[in-house]
Amino acid sequence: IFHLFLHTRKKMRLLLFLIICQCVINSVNTHHASNPNVILLMADDLGIGDLGCYGNRTLRTPNIDKLAEEGVTLTQHIAASPLCTPSRAAFLTGRYPIRSGMAAFSRVGVFLFSASSGGLPSEEITFSKLLKQRGYATALIGKWHLGMNCESSNDFCHHPLSHGFDYFYGLTVTNFRDCKPGQGSVFLKGVQKSLVIPIQIAGITLVSLAIVQYIGLLKVPFQALAYCLLITAISLAGLIFFFYNFRHLNCFLMRDHQIIQQPLSYENLTQRLTKEAVQLIGRNTDAPFLLVLSYLHVHTALYASESFRGKSKHGLYGDAVEEMDWSVGQILDVLEKYNLSNKTLVYFTSDQGAHVEEISSSGEVHGGYNGIYKGGKSTNWEGGIRVPGLLRWPGVIQAGAYIDEPTSNMDIFPTIVKLAKAQLPSDRIIDGHDLMPLLQGKVTRSKHEFLFHYCNAYLNAVRWHPGNSKSVWKVFFFTPNFSPEDSNGCYDSHVCFCHGGFITRHDPPLLFDLSRDPEERVPLTPETESHFYEILRVIHLAVDNHTRSLHAVPDQLSWDNLLWKPWLQPCCSSLFQSCYCDYDSEGSLSEVHPG
Repeated sequence: IFHLFLHTRKKMRLLLFLIICQCVINSVNTHHASNPNVILLMADDLGIGDLGCYGNRTLRTPNIDKLAEEGVTLTQHIAASPLCTPSRAAFLTGRYPIRSGMAAFSRVGVFLFSASSGGLPSEEITFSKLLKQRGYATALIGKWHLGMNCESSNDFCHHPLSHGFDYFYGLTVTNFRDCKPGQGSVFLKGVQKSLVIPIQIAGITLVSLAIVQYIGLLKVPFQALAYCLLITAISLAGLIFFFYNFRHLNCFLMRDHQIIQQPLSYENLTQRLTKEAVQLIGRNTDAPFLLVLSYLHVHTALYASESFRGKSKHGLYGDAVEEMDWSVGQILDVLEKYNLSNKTLVYFTSDQGAHVEEISSSGEVHGGYNGIYKGGKSTNWEGGIRVPGLLRWPGVIQAGAYIDEPTSNMDIFPTIVKLAKAQLPSDRIIDGHDLMPLLQGKVTRSKHEFLFHYCNAYLNAVRWHPGNSKSVWKVFFFTPNFSPEDSNGCYDSHVCFCHGGFITRHDPPLLFDLSRDPEERVPLTPETESHFYEILRVIHLAVDNHTRSLHAVPDQLSWDNLLWKPWLQPCCSSLFQSCYCDYDSEGSLSEVHPG
């Protein structure tokens, strides 16, 4: 090439020089795009309106905003479900949770106990499994919430290490109010509502039988009465024991398969999670890695370390958001330290929208802000499913770009699987689509013509983005009944439910054009939208095609799989010692301490 360069005319030299430069650039980009490191940051219950890059002007999120400045901001990024468990299942597998049995037909749509038998089935293929096969070091730090055991307290059939992660440090369930003393209870109101009437009926029945036995109107065998009384007493004692010890039984920290802190301590918890992530990156500077950092922030119980407590303008919730932003900054700093920024795809999102009904016993708002969008967590109004979507990869994807096309958290699966040069599964439907063409500006339209929005296992709404139109149509087959009626959530029940008297069905369905009415304020009618019935016809055809693609699978969130089973209870000591231990020695946190 050098010899040719010297013996070529001036114009040809210039052209040849440009070609050589382009080849070098392409070579660099190809090197960057080959087996990149992948860091996936997931907040819990964060509202899209809580971040500066999405319009917030009072919460300080400079590090998360930096991802937006140096990468792509997705403005119509959709969670596959408005609840933690099914949303995370979809994120890991690239598939609607109804396909894996991770969508409930019962009222409860998430796992509540560490000793439940349901979880992400072993037959499901996660992106962590596929990247591990390609030689990636894989780690999950933080919240899992996709089950743990099946038949014994240590079979770990649903554990992160059974789904392609080499390393796990975190919680297998979730962060409950019940986990933090003084923060109230998620269950108390529901337990009171559910058990008061059955207990009253059982009590009245036993007393009535005793009276008729005493006065001789009816002869009831004494043994039958005694058995009924014994069963009632044992059931009550079991419930009292369980809820009295809930924190010890369900709120614990694990490293791989070992419980290292039971019950969980919130002291410097974000610093500990961040330190684990920083160390993971430091151990893998010369080999590709996948890090999923799944924050406990900002699910209740809210917490913040001393360095952040009382520092924001939005109480404890704001403190928690700003502490999480600090943690994101630590991750970005360590990438810079090891010159890994240009070799690493970083993604930030939330598993669903803010939980607007979260209010503390003292009246402080503990839920986030969903911006202009209606509703929140547990609903398929935009506030429940439109979440932050930020992606940064310097030199490979656009910087400072905004994409308003419909995208999904299921898209991360095919995106990173293809980047790792792994094969997408051919024996199942993958509902996500590779985001790289959009992120690199090679295409301007999303591949998601339709997105299906489930409320638990019930098809609730459908989004349609026609290829020849800017419109984004959205229909609702039913909507939750807000309580109080004029509010923006289901405050009386703490979350909205998906069936029975908790919803209102619509025939014809409610129709909105999100491109003109993103707040979902005014449903369209045949009078206000001339193509009303044609739009419904196309959507109904899409629903029929989608429904035909579904196959019956075991229900992982059935009552049998949800209920607490004592023989599945993980315990680092013994039940008689209240399941107590603390092996999570903090050591030196100076390298990640704020300030």
